[in-house]
Amino acid sequence: MSTEAQLKTRSESKCELCGETESLSVYEIPPNSNGDADQCVLICAHCKTQIESSDSLDVDHWRCLNDSMWSQVPAVQVMAWRMLDRLSDESWAQNLLEMLYLDDETLHWATALSGGDDEVKHLDSNGALLEAGDTVTLIKDLTVKGANFTAKRGTAVRGISLVADNPEHIEGKVSGQQIVILTKFVKKSS
Repeated sequence: MSTEAQLKTRSESKCELCGETESLSVYEIPPNSNGDADQCVLICAHCKTQIESSDSLDVDHWRCLNDSMWSQVPAVQVMAWRMLDRLSDESWAQNLLEMLYLDDETLHWATALSGGDDEVKHLDSNGALLEAGDTVTLIKDLTVKGANFTAKRGTAVRGISLVADNPEHIEGKVSGQQIVILTKFVKKSS
């Protein structure tokens, strides 16, 4: 069975992002798609134009991601994450991005860029890129090993530093103590 036939079956012949039924085509998700159905989505011409264009986006069109982001198909989740990330200046898109949970492998795929993948990227629990000096908020209570306190959920950690060789670790001061924090337990503050 061809990739297109598999995708039509999977999507019930609808765009997997917006639900449109006309002008559908296979879109291979960059950077490493090998053409298998697991690495492609079936999308309409409008979605494809918007994805491939770096010009202005039809913001209202992408409100459809409110539904499609909940797909159980990793390829659809990746495209939903990427488009929500591109639209993150919109408050509704930022809210959806914060709700969207991707497992580690799918999140890595969603954040993969063509070329330059050797650079260590520190991403928070929502996949937002962290940079040195950022402020983050703890999303759960953390028992600090070697110290007699618990860093409480909701605590703001200002002026973080990145651990150069480990994308899962950042450092910051909590209660006057410099501690190492796992990036999966923080959310970047606006």
